[in-house]
Formats: sequence, C-alpha cells, structure tokens
Amino acid sequence: MFTGIITDVGTVKARTGGRFEIETAHKPETIEIGASICCDGVCLTVTHLEASASGAVFSVDVSNETCSKTTLADWEPGRQINLERSLTLGAEMGGHVVSGHVDGMAKIVDIKPDGESQRFSFEAPEHLALYIAPKGSVALDGTSLTVNEVSANRFGVNLIPHSLQVTTWGTKKVGDNVNLEVDLFARYVARLMEFRQ
Repeated sequence: MFTGIITDVGTVKARTGGRFEIETAHKPETIEIGASICCDGVCLTVTHLEASASGAVFSVDVSNETCSKTTLADWEPGRQINLERSLTLGAEMGGHVVSGHVDGMAKIVDIKPDGESQRFSFEAPEHLALYIAPKGSVALDGTSLTVNEVSANRFGVNLIPHSLQVTTWGTKKVGDNVNLEVDLFARYVARLMEFRQ
C-alpha cells in the first residue's frame, strides 16, 4: 500500500526483457529483497539489490500483462521514474490510498501555466472515466493528485512548483502517456451501485 507521495526520482539503469535495474538514492540497508516499491505508480517487487555510488540499484521483474497495461513497455535506460516506498504502520498518510495496481494509461493533451503552477489536462480511457470526479483523487505516475475538473473522458489537475521539482512532472510534455490508478473507493462505490440497479 502507498500514499502517492513521491520519495525519490530513480533512473532506469538497464533493461533485459522484462527485468529492469533501477537506481535510487535510498540506502541499500533500508531495502529488503521482496520489498514492494511503487515505480511510476506500478507496485513492483525487489528481486535483487546492490549498493551504488549514490545509493542502491534494485532489480524488478515485470510480466507481459503489466507491460501491456502501463508505460513500462516504453521504459529504456536513462528514463527517470517516480519512486515511493511502501507505507509503514504509523507513517503519515499525506496523499490518498494507492494500491500500485495501475488501471490503464492516460494521455497528456494540454499543459498550461496557472500562476506558479502548471495545469495538466488528460484524456482517460472511457471505461475508467466514470471513476474520475471533480475534487476526487487519482494517482498519475504514482503521484497523488486532486482532480480539478472533468468533462466526458477528459480531466485536469494542477501541479505546484514543489511537485514539479521533486518528481518527473517537470519534464512531461503533451502527448506523453502516464500510468493511471483511479481512486479505490470510487471503484467500490461504482461496483456497489451496479448491484443496486
């Protein structure tokens, strides 16, 4: 379980098929084999670990199913990714409940300045749009964000300067796909409503 509060920006160091090596500033002694780390919103299991000059390099194995539903199919060495360690009991819950189970991809269709912030507009797959509501939460590339507005299958969010600096959002551009996880509670409410009809 995660909160959508990014704790590091990692770098893909190598890729061999479905195995990725990711460098992080987190110290190797704080990471265990079998630990879950949210990588651009995707919950992945650490299968190998070694120290590096700047922290640690950990390996993860990714299934074809995960690659087909996420941006991981396009990951190549040098790509920067948002990282979050799993939530520990007693830790501050700063974002919202994020499972790391990506529902699909959303496409950035517009980026505009909004004061010191940046306003991003996205196009979501139609089957996921019904779970996205104004003032609700979404996780985009692992980042917990509040939805500003919704129109059909498009929605918008604002990113403040701090978020743009400490995540990969400052490098995003129109046309990029991002990993989308809809709010867990919205999904359950929608499912319950199906049974009421």
